[in-house]
Amino acid sequence: MENIQEPRSENKMGVMPIHKLLLNISIPMIVAMIVQALYNVVDSVFVAQIGEGALTAVSLAFPIQFLMIGVGIGTGVGVNSFLSKSLGEKNYSNVNKAALHGVFLGWISCVVFMFVGLFLVGPFFRSQTNIEEIIKYGGDYLFVVCVFSFGVFNQIMMERLLISTGKTFYSMISQSAGAIINIILDPIMIFGLFGFPRMEAAGAAIATVIGQTVGAMIAFYFNLKINREISFKIEGFKPSFRIIHRIYSVALPSILMSSVGSVMVYFLNIILISFTATATAVLGVYFKLQSFVFMPIFGLNNGMVPIVAYNYGARKRERIIETIKFSLMYAVGIMAAGTAVFQIFPKELLSMFNATPDMLALGVPALRLISSHFLLAAFCIMSLSVFQALGNGAESLIVAVSRQLFLLLPIAWALSLTGDVNAIWWAFPVTELVTLILCVCLIKRVYDRKIKVL
Repeated sequence: MENIQEPRSENKMGVMPIHKLLLNISIPMIVAMIVQALYNVVDSVFVAQIGEGALTAVSLAFPIQFLMIGVGIGTGVGVNSFLSKSLGEKNYSNVNKAALHGVFLGWISCVVFMFVGLFLVGPFFRSQTNIEEIIKYGGDYLFVVCVFSFGVFNQIMMERLLISTGKTFYSMISQSAGAIINIILDPIMIFGLFGFPRMEAAGAAIATVIGQTVGAMIAFYFNLKINREISFKIEGFKPSFRIIHRIYSVALPSILMSSVGSVMVYFLNIILISFTATATAVLGVYFKLQSFVFMPIFGLNNGMVPIVAYNYGARKRERIIETIKFSLMYAVGIMAAGTAVFQIFPKELLSMFNATPDMLALGVPALRLISSHFLLAAFCIMSLSVFQALGNGAESLIVAVSRQLFLLLPIAWALSLTGDVNAIWWAFPVTELVTLILCVCLIKRVYDRKIKVL
């Protein structure tokens, strides 16, 4: 028998003042994202103490990790959009079905990446480098991350279900707890403290999966005990092609965006390592550091998605517009602060990663040049979140593919032909400027077709 319970009052996403609502939902997520960024950086800071080869190995592993997280988040975005819209429509049967299908799809993703970890890690690294030290460190790290990926996929999905119903405070607790455990375990597992064996890169991976698993367990508990708008009754559950199709109509473009992003990083690594392994390490450090700037934006926009989706389902146009305006305003402010830090303190940022003189000479101008695109990226990220919230996954895909596959990679490759590795960094701001123009055109079209007519 279907669960058709109704809450006593409308969800806060339909009635709370937008300014207060956006902060109420986003701040816990921003805090959680910052903690998440912190443990990503701490991971690499400790790995860098082993040597530049280990840091380069983790940088080369990034495309697979990026894809893994992208699959989890992309699936979560599809569930989030479907579930929040169903809440706005007061279709509580679909709310529960969305949640159960999200959990099911998370486990399917886990099985796929276990296969990658068991059979494809070695060929993946050898396709990028023939340096045995890097291959060994990278293989040890990525094998653990992939084979034990049940932690990351369950953590992401459980947190997305909390986010879908506006309970971001509990998502913050689960994500922060997992990240803090990771940070504590990193030096213990990497360097062999308190009687543990020294496991180096593999130790960093073990600390990561333990933190993710604990975070998933905490988020699952919160969903069971606190998230009253979702029921997890699995009796009689059968996967529905109709619901899976609806989830992936939004999720698949997001996953493909991550796939394109992984391809972009993979080939950028190949382009850079043809000059020097240090250039690849610099790119890896950049991606870790920029997460401190971009993660809060993602937290903000993840808070925006359920608000826009809910009010689109409830046909409340003014609340949608107000949400987008406030989100963009905050995003620009965060990006401005991030740009200032990268421009003023690039040497200090790189020094956290045990940077050699060669790495400083290459990395300081690189961080300053790449960060010049941050302000432009604020509008582009916000646009992608609007597309996802309204179920326009195709527009998100168009932007991502254009930016990373048809613009950034070809421009980087063309600049590499100059023979100057420093010229390659110009690909980032040039690409973002063109992407901004594309986003403006697409957001106007979506506004005219979906928001204006409400």
